[in-house]
Amino acid sequence: MNWLRAFEAAARHLSFTAAAGELNLTPAAVSHQVRSLEEHLEYQLFERLPRSLMLTDMGRAYLPSVRKAFGDLSVSTMGLFGVKGDLSVSVRSTVSFGVMWLAPRLKGFFDRYPEIDVRLSTSNWADSQPPDRTDVDIRYGDGRWGQGEIKLTHDETVIPLCAPMIAPQINTPQDLALFPHIHIMGVEDSWDHFLKHEKVDLSDSQKMIRVDNSMSAMEMSAAGAGISLVFKSLAQPYINSGRLVVPQQMFYPSRQSQYIVLPDGPANARPEVQLFINWLQEEASGA
Repeated sequence: MNWLRAFEAAARHLSFTAAAGELNLTPAAVSHQVRSLEEHLEYQLFERLPRSLMLTDMGRAYLPSVRKAFGDLSVSTMGLFGVKGDLSVSVRSTVSFGVMWLAPRLKGFFDRYPEIDVRLSTSNWADSQPPDRTDVDIRYGDGRWGQGEIKLTHDETVIPLCAPMIAPQINTPQDLALFPHIHIMGVEDSWDHFLKHEKVDLSDSQKMIRVDNSMSAMEMSAAGAGISLVFKSLAQPYINSGRLVVPQQMFYPSRQSQYIVLPDGPANARPEVQLFINWLQEEASGA
């Protein structure tokens, strides 16, 4: 079991160091446990890179079975030993993340763990108070809130988005300055940073329209009101439907992302909460 837990954590983080922090072990101990599992299976599960890990084909094939086994074991344990009442997880997220990213994926969690209910609430601002006790708080930012955070297993990319009728008019990054910019308040990845990254002269920039969430920004862009700057993970449904396009395939690595914050700390997380976190990180790794 220790070998498998070390493998699952290392695969999720693609780092022995990060896995060690989660498991309260040293990186050397995690590496040793994974190596023991590989020797037992007689297959290499990871490629050891200079500063990270990469799953081998066998490692990628084995990982879903290990995760499912841990999940099934946790659910069975909760069902057999002393867990009374309904199993539920209270989750809070930003409005855009909850509606555009999390809600469409929740059916996968319900299919895997039908015994567990999820109570999802949304808020635009991380410092606002949730209506009820929150087990998992998914926040947008830099991960520095003075609490124990677990970063989702993907880095965000910021992209400009516009209506299809505007896209033919944008042939170079400089053309972005010719249209109104829709800015999401409270987001650090601003138009100013993006245009400087693309080496665009800001002197010709048009007016700025400010909104408080990504959905409003994308709806305005789809209506032709201007160009929005949004996380690619949130914008994918709009791109897939053809309502919005990414002009000239421009992108910008985000300086912020979505983080999981556990108000009671990871050590006190109930089994059903830990199952939700594991599922969420698994989904995020494929985002």
